[in-house]
Amino acid sequence: MIRKKICMIGSFSVGKTSLVSRFVHNLFSDRYQTTIGVRVDKKIVSLDGEECTLVLWDVHGEDEFQRIRDSYLRGASGYLLVADGTRPSTLSTAATLDERVRGACGPVPSSLLVNKLDLVESWEESPEAVREKLEGAWDLRFTSAKTGEGAEEAFVELTRRMLDS
Repeated sequence: MIRKKICMIGSFSVGKTSLVSRFVHNLFSDRYQTTIGVRVDKKIVSLDGEECTLVLWDVHGEDEFQRIRDSYLRGASGYLLVADGTRPSTLSTAATLDERVRGACGPVPSSLLVNKLDLVESWEESPEAVREKLEGAWDLRFTSAKTGEGAEEAFVELTRRMLDS
């Protein structure tokens, strides 16, 4: 069986843990859980008759006090950058993190997930404006860990791209 490591990267409180929980267990909790270090989950995905075990590394959020360790990123087959649509500053943090992760992992498949689509009325910019601004920079997807919108598709599409590369 094929195994692929996916790292979840982003600022604190953007929904990385919630997206993993939604994808792996189909659950969502309103309680905020700070990730300390890294939390690892697994899920088997079947694509085109081929099974792949995804090892999901939910890495703690980066902020001014805590930097993501390169050792967490080693061996990643792909990564998901996560930003919070209600906090535009997390998009610029994602851009900075993307450069660092590419330096540590090389040219592996990745996507930018702008999370919290269920709170779109609280976004400073509409999803269309965000898409227009970031067009071509990333494989861009909009998700909601709360409703599940776009979450499974983001993981499955990244898996497909990892298997194809």
